Amino acid sequence: MSIDTQQIRALALAVIETEAAAIAALASRIDVDFIRACEYLLACEGRIVVMGMGKSGHIGGKIAATFASTGSPAFYVHPGEASHGDLGMITAKDVVVALSSSGETDELLLLLPLIRRLGAPLIALTGNTQSTLAREATVNLDVSVAKEACPLGLAPTSSTTALLVMGDALAIALLQARGFSADDFARSHPAGRLGRRLLLHVGDVMQTGERVPAVTESTLLADALIEITRKGLGMTAVVDAQKCVIGIYTDGDLRRTLDRAIDIRATRISEVMTRGAKTARPGQLAAELLKTMQDHKINSLPVVDEQGRLVGALNMHDLLRAGVL
Repeated sequence: MSIDTQQIRALALAVIETEAAAIAALASRIDVDFIRACEYLLACEGRIVVMGMGKSGHIGGKIAATFASTGSPAFYVHPGEASHGDLGMITAKDVVVALSSSGETDELLLLLPLIRRLGAPLIALTGNTQSTLAREATVNLDVSVAKEACPLGLAPTSSTTALLVMGDALAIALLQARGFSADDFARSHPAGRLGRRLLLHVGDVMQTGERVPAVTESTLLADALIEITRKGLGMTAVVDAQKCVIGIYTDGDLRRTLDRAIDIRATRISEVMTRGAKTARPGQLAAELLKTMQDHKINSLPVVDEQGRLVGALNMHDLLRAGVL
């Protein structure tokens, strides 16, 4: 079967234009009903329960996930399963969000008397403001579309996009109202890249104990090199009697030392170390330290406490393993 590339391109563009128009039409519907819906959701003492059948159900699952990840605890319940026992998951303290393009989905209508008896507010997102679901809802949000993007006018396309965008609008409005921050988002996404960048501290990834390279200022350079090699971080911290860091000696320093033809068996580390070297703190965000290391082309750093005492060390490989890079 041959493909008419021009026709395929035209159809794809038509889909995008139709769905974009459907989204644009929602702007005029961010009205008093939208504000009322947000007020009910914000006042919810339980969970936001999202329901929908078929494609609306798939969209409902995503909307529930977005609510939950942005500070509004929520979950999705299949309407068919709800009438066979899962309705017990809904309490009077919850808010139900029901999605239906037609507003006449049988599985949802069957639940209306039970939801009303519970006393849980019902927010409907429908494509028909005169439908049963729209009339029975505490608040109805109009997500009607002029037409589906499907050329047959059958497959839910523009209608599901409108549902999704209105759900996102509710979730983000609540995020702002709750004062939900990037740190809050990271705490609900600890395994994600953002979570690692916002939550991971130097103290979580640094080397500690015997793995930390350290020598005193009276140590011979030859012995310091053995310490660097044994610990494998490409440097050693130089500390005083109180374990305070007074300098650092790195692989780069070694190359510069060899250019000076210094006897490594007779030279003390204090004569060739870098004084006033940069250090890190355990409570510092690993992502912030990464930027500092990249900006200054540093591969490894000692980590010190508030008194400047050596408590750890790390290099780029530690940050890479932790997923910060």
